[in-house]
Amino acid sequence: MTATSELDDSFHVFDTTLRDGAQREGINLTVADKLAIARHLDDFGVGFIEGGWPGANPRDTEFFARARQEIGFRHAQLVAFGATRRAGAKAAEDPQVKALLESGAEVITLVAKSHDRHVELALRTTLDENLEMVRDTVSFLKEQGRRVFVDCEHFFDGYRANPEYAKSVVRTASEAGADVVVLCDTNGGMLPAQIQAVVGTVLADTGARLGIHAQDDTGCAVANTLAAVDAGATHVQCTANGYGERVGNANLFPVVAALELKYGKQVLPEGRLREMTRISHAIAEVVNLTPSTHQPYVGLSAFAHKAGLHASAIKVDPDLYQHIDPEQVGNTMRMLVSDMAGRASIELKGKELGIDLGGDRELVGRVVERVKERELRGYTYEAADASFEILLRTEVQGRPLRYFEVESWRAIVEDRPDGSHANEATVKLWAKGERIVATAEGNGPVNALDRALRVGLEKIYPQLAKLELVDYKVRILEGKHGTNSTTRVLISTSDGTGEWATVGVADNVIAASWQALEDAYTYGLLRAGVSPAE
Repeated sequence: MTATSELDDSFHVFDTTLRDGAQREGINLTVADKLAIARHLDDFGVGFIEGGWPGANPRDTEFFARARQEIGFRHAQLVAFGATRRAGAKAAEDPQVKALLESGAEVITLVAKSHDRHVELALRTTLDENLEMVRDTVSFLKEQGRRVFVDCEHFFDGYRANPEYAKSVVRTASEAGADVVVLCDTNGGMLPAQIQAVVGTVLADTGARLGIHAQDDTGCAVANTLAAVDAGATHVQCTANGYGERVGNANLFPVVAALELKYGKQVLPEGRLREMTRISHAIAEVVNLTPSTHQPYVGLSAFAHKAGLHASAIKVDPDLYQHIDPEQVGNTMRMLVSDMAGRASIELKGKELGIDLGGDRELVGRVVERVKERELRGYTYEAADASFEILLRTEVQGRPLRYFEVESWRAIVEDRPDGSHANEATVKLWAKGERIVATAEGNGPVNALDRALRVGLEKIYPQLAKLELVDYKVRILEGKHGTNSTTRVLISTSDGTGEWATVGVADNVIAASWQALEDAYTYGLLRAGVSPAE
């Protein structure tokens, strides 16, 4: 289905995640995955979505057939990718060109050789025949009513080896009717100044409308893309989260954010930039990769502040240590509490958690010292917000935040003669004036403790039935060795609508796990709106 864009045709954001992104090691997209990603990209507002190479494999052929029926594109146009016709053939008779037409895509991207060495060694044809392959294929597809973009593969390496021939490929494609000729840094070895110089020269010498496709092998793909825009390119090809072969492609999200927020170009429909963080994380979930916490603009840590000096400045004006307002890209500022924290960090974190510290300097100072003392012992609160909130609320109200009181607990691991193992835990605690003894078995001693605690408390606090442990991390801290080391445990817990992390530190993994479990259940009840025991 054809999209109706709010934007004019003067600048293109072209996404290649469904083809280039799928070439990343560890990504294996099903047709359903590709359809889901296409919906997210259309929701984000990109102008073009390259869906793959129809005819090259059954999955891409099926994707185009289903996308036509199942996706009502609002912003994007679906693009089919293929190659120029074979040497010595005619475009009108080439099976893979025919497959491009049968895909139903109104826009087609053709990959063409622009490096003389690749023409002679990979295509095994002459330089003149390669130009004719470009001319014939573009002309034929234009006659069939298709919009055509041409990707000049290995363009920058080809330009370095034989600039006149590389430019002749661009000129031929443009004269045959290509709407955009895309200069590709296929090996990813270029630097921004080189890109800007070459793009500017090619634009002046050919008059073609140019685009840029940058790989990230030097870590410069985003910078190279923007350098090409500076030189006059009006079409950028990127992938979501920078997914791609080897180390990846130009990352769609920082490129788009830079164009909108730094260059002042409206390249997305109104209001879509605020969806960027959500879209980035949603696509990461589809490809089954953990979102990068340190990714520019959309990462969890992109606007996280740890140093006390930063926090003091941010308290006066957030712009002093932030290059944009995080809300512009759908992200949020976070204050990290650690042994680097000062008073400003604690005050801002309290505000973030909805806890009014009332300008109480003595209270804030006490919390600062408490955090530093505990972090010296191995606790980490920047990774365990829930445990910090419990500590903060305890200091504010002057008594522990408590829903239950533990009398004792124990965990038993039994190694049986037949080689099997049994893990059993017993907890004894008090809740709402009632003494509770609960026993449970589990897959390991920590799981057994978790189950016993749940069995003991669920009748009194049915809200705990929703809780689920979703992650468990153990780290042996420095300073001691082997089994005599201090252990830190981080536990992530979910109630189905949100997730939180808690920390425990002790001289053995079971005791550290128990501390983190206690905090996890305490915070879960606090989050559920249950009043603590008096």
